[in-house]
Amino acid sequence: MLASLGLILLCQLIGEAVVRGLGLPLPGPVLGLLLLLVLLLARDRFALLACGPLRNAGVETASKGLLAHLSLLFVPAGVGVVQKLDLLASHGIAIVLVLALSVIVTLLATVLTFRLVSRLLRQQDAR
Repeated sequence: MLASLGLILLCQLIGEAVVRGLGLPLPGPVLGLLLLLVLLLARDRFALLACGPLRNAGVETASKGLLAHLSLLFVPAGVGVVQKLDLLASHGIAIVLVLALSVIVTLLATVLTFRLVSRLLRQQDAR
């Protein structure tokens, strides 16, 4: 399990290094997750890769363990919020307004995208 967890973190580190090195507009952990996905897909296709932390569903077990304790990863964020309560008190209304506006914009973008895709699919089916 430790080797599998190390592989997950190694993929994240490689993703972060590549993003910073090439200046890509993408979060490093996302690229690392894509790298891990490619490794897992390649493991299932090529038996040669099914060794070390990639064998016997080791990565899957480690990731399930991480997900089981995901709430612990929010503790540092909660501590940061408590440390900045004075900032929240002075800018609280602006933060709430920006959050509400961003939710509305996100919902509108989702609805418009859904309607556009639905219209395109209907036109495609009509042909």
